[in-house]
Amino acid sequence: MQSPSSILRIQISDNLTEFPRHVFEQAESLEILDLSNNHLTELPDDLDRLLNMRILFLSNNQFTSIPAVLARCPKLEMISFKSNQLAQVGENVLPVDTRWLILTDNKLAKLPDSMGRLHRLQKLALAGNRLTALPASMADCHNLELARLSANDLAEMPDWLFQLPKLAWLAFSGNDFNRYSEKDVATTEAELQAESVSTVGSVALQDIELGELIGEGASGFIYRARWINQPSSLLGTSEDIAVKIFKGSITSDGYPQDELDCCLTAGEHSHLIKVVAQLDQKDKDKKLGLVMELISTDFFNLGLPPSLKTCTRDTFLAETQYSIDQVGKIILGIAGTLKHLHENEISHGDVYAHNTMINHQARVLLGDFGAATNLMTLPLVQREAMGAIEIRAVGCLLEDILTQVDKNNVEVNSHEKVKKLSDLAIECMQTDLQRRPSFYELIESLMTINNGV
Repeated sequence: MQSPSSILRIQISDNLTEFPRHVFEQAESLEILDLSNNHLTELPDDLDRLLNMRILFLSNNQFTSIPAVLARCPKLEMISFKSNQLAQVGENVLPVDTRWLILTDNKLAKLPDSMGRLHRLQKLALAGNRLTALPASMADCHNLELARLSANDLAEMPDWLFQLPKLAWLAFSGNDFNRYSEKDVATTEAELQAESVSTVGSVALQDIELGELIGEGASGFIYRARWINQPSSLLGTSEDIAVKIFKGSITSDGYPQDELDCCLTAGEHSHLIKVVAQLDQKDKDKKLGLVMELISTDFFNLGLPPSLKTCTRDTFLAETQYSIDQVGKIILGIAGTLKHLHENEISHGDVYAHNTMINHQARVLLGDFGAATNLMTLPLVQREAMGAIEIRAVGCLLEDILTQVDKNNVEVNSHEKVKKLSDLAIECMQTDLQRRPSFYELIESLMTINNGV
């Protein structure tokens, strides 16, 4: 049992207006400090007494700037100021060892040039700010793997961003150059809906009976549902459906409207959950939402989200095991789906095991378009680079799933398949984007490996 003098984590949410000084009683042991959901505006100048603090959560407080004392905290590497009132980030206020920085939903118009000093930065969440540009110094952030830049005021995407050697998960919808509502962020959802590229009909929420909640993501709630009045165009299809109702606010990935538009633009594919309708914005309920086919209950998540320790890489339950044949089939399904999306000028932005559903036959369904981006407004060279970025994500996914293969129980004739898939993952993840395979080449390689050629 842990003694009171060696507490590793403290979490306090109690309408605090001042920093709780008793935290310093754990100065020698404390690693995680979570003071989210309070009313704090400043931190004590001696915060660096917390010698072993690695993680600091200050979400949903009232900070207008990041206290400079953070740069002096010797082991601090994960910082969250999500949903504060940040109007500025001063030069050199962030620890040089920062790996994970969350500044989502603030009022930041610019970032300091010192961002380029964060050479260990892996994960950066900046959605829902007022950024008009990124500092050129960030081209030196060679370890950046995940970046969320949606719902800002960026006039363009810098070329250096697409050349970062380890970037695998990138989202940037809802900026000045690609915002569906142009420059009017306050445009009503009804007006936005009229602008979206619709390939399916609209239905009234009153024509649907919502059932149990079967899922929740950053952008919305998913319900099991049933038609009360099924549209004539859908007669003959199942009356059991799933309905995703968006929360209608900025999420860690961006605007829900952009997710909806990307879902519709993506079109149909055998490894995508089929969208059959969208909720009518002329309806009195004015709920932004999608009506989808209800997937079978034998589907389950391929993996679990990253942990505080893994940062950008997925995790798995201890008992999770996949055969090497399942791995090959899963990755082939993902690669084919991404090829389809990019042919429709859509990037997924969040290719992960926890966003992938499979059944026991290893049939794949790729979900969660919250980080998807419409690429049509990008120059050709940047669109091609986005493909290479997502190829790296596939490589990471393949490497992660291979850790769940019991190598000791692999048949002798499958050892070569394990090696070939491992080599393919390395090829997809190489830091030189030009040397990564295209989607077509990746699919060809996977088919060859899966067929034992």
